[in-house]
Amino acid sequence: MTEQQSPPEQMATGEGAGKRGGNYKITIYELENFQGKKCELTEELPNITEKELEKVGSIQVQSGPWVGYEYPGYRGRQHVFEKGEYRHWNEWDANQPLIQSVRRVRDQQWHQRGCFEN
Repeated sequence: MTEQQSPPEQMATGEGAGKRGGNYKITIYELENFQGKKCELTEELPNITEKELEKVGSIQVQSGPWVGYEYPGYRGRQHVFEKGEYRHWNEWDANQPLIQSVRRVRDQQWHQRGCFEN
């Protein structure tokens, strides 16, 4: 029987975020409660209009952490999405359904000796 790792341990080893574990996957829906047009992503999307969506009303994250941005081109207010369901845009502290670009949070590569200073 294998021991299950906590999310921070998974991030450190890359499990669940595309390195050794599952791939990154997020499904964005145009309307609340997973209704309307949907788009499944495994890669970043600089502008949701490329997928013929006007807004994002709900999100399902199947694996990997993701960041949604208020404006196209990864600009504006950021919202972090971890594995789970977000049935309504107010669940990610938005005032309106304004997610216009999405990208994966990639694992940081840490040097064995730690941080370097000038």
